Amino acid sequence: MDDRALQFEYGALPENIARLIAGRRCEKDGVGRSGAEIFYLDDYVLKAVKYRIENEDAVRVMRWLEGRLPVPEVICFERRGDIQYLLMSRVPGRMTCDTYYTERPEKLTALLAEALNMLWSVDTAGCPRVMDADALLAEAGYRVENRLVDTDGAEASTFGKGGFAGPEALLKWLEDNRPDFEPVFSHGDLCLPNILAQEDRVSGFVDLGGAGIGDRWRDAALCRRSLRHNLDGTYGGTVRPDFDADELFVELGIRPDRDKLRWYTLLDELF
Repeated sequence: MDDRALQFEYGALPENIARLIAGRRCEKDGVGRSGAEIFYLDDYVLKAVKYRIENEDAVRVMRWLEGRLPVPEVICFERRGDIQYLLMSRVPGRMTCDTYYTERPEKLTALLAEALNMLWSVDTAGCPRVMDADALLAEAGYRVENRLVDTDGAEASTFGKGGFAGPEALLKWLEDNRPDFEPVFSHGDLCLPNILAQEDRVSGFVDLGGAGIGDRWRDAALCRRSLRHNLDGTYGGTVRPDFDADELFVELGIRPDRDKLRWYTLLDELF
């Protein structure tokens, strides 16, 4: 491997991971928005993240999911100070934000509904992590207190005129309006780049740092928002101005709970 191609802002890699990936070609990810550094190798994916949510609990969930969902195999997980390094197997398929899918909204919507149904069909008995409103609000509170919220990356209507005065005000509203809990297995960040497809079927899920037993409307909210923004020009590429992201719920055969969709969409503004 060309050491110049694998430059982490966090410094040198842990010795065990450096040994495992020696000699492999790598390419840095340019799609994700999580703040992590991600490198794609021939058969591995390497992720380094400074924020604490990608922790041992998340890794335990990934290992628990093996045989239950198509997810990466954990090869090695190490911590160095406040940096966590996760080496995983590479899941086949292409992101559902690929232009092949965004140019075919009906096919894309069917894939996203398939992904949600796969997650919600997992038997959660024995799942080692709960990501309910209490857990999520605790994480959100940590981020607000430590000034980790990126308000510049939020929806235009969330903060400022007509919205919340700031992250503290939004957190207070979320705490005062927390919804009832409808537990399912939740991905935690079900946006299009984290759902892979192959031969027009879902082939895998990636970026599972927030996964665990959670509310079904969290995944639905983030998936709907990602679908909308991948087709309204927010991320460039394909623009379908007449497409209604609520087609996702038509495909699922369920009535959208607008209050819960709003709550979980607003909650994500603090992550």
